[in-house]
Amino acid sequence: FCLARHVRLLCGFASQRSADRRLKVLLEAGYIERKKILYGIPYLYTLSHKGRILIGVSRKTDKIRVEQIPHDIAVLDTAIYFISKYSLSLSDITTEKQLHRIDGFGNRNHRPDFTFTKEGETYCVEVELTSKNQDKQVKNMKENFMKYDYQKWVVPNTQIRVKRILDEHMNAYPNTQVLSMEDILKYIKERLNE
Repeated sequence: FCLARHVRLLCGFASQRSADRRLKVLLEAGYIERKKILYGIPYLYTLSHKGRILIGVSRKTDKIRVEQIPHDIAVLDTAIYFISKYSLSLSDITTEKQLHRIDGFGNRNHRPDFTFTKEGETYCVEVELTSKNQDKQVKNMKENFMKYDYQKWVVPNTQIRVKRILDEHMNAYPNTQVLSMEDILKYIKERLNE
């Protein structure tokens, strides 16, 4: 799913009104669906069965996990940030879901929220809105260090424990950079106000 603001920024609409008009046309034509799931969170837009067939993706409807919605919104905001800052296209990004699909069946390994390649170097991005077990977080840092040239962690300023763990292990994993979720949201808001 994505929000209307994501559609606007990813598709390059000049205004939110223009994006909303296009979304309305797609809704009426039956290519997308709009769902209100959580109070305080805008409508979630998803492809309908007809829309999935049109663009040739899996006909199976993805389930939206309610507990995952804030994280998935933050991942989309972060992806838009990196697309803009690194001059990427949407096709340059490989999502966690795509990475798991590449792995195939078997043991489900940890994968970052998304990856991309820029000028021959690989980047992985982790959006961490809540604290995890320290051993698990350090294990993920180590795996990312081994697989990618750079690992970017996006963490809210309120998650002091997560930032502390990342800071304590940066010497062991020097390809790590921590970004503030608030700075990314500020950037997105500025882009929406342009």
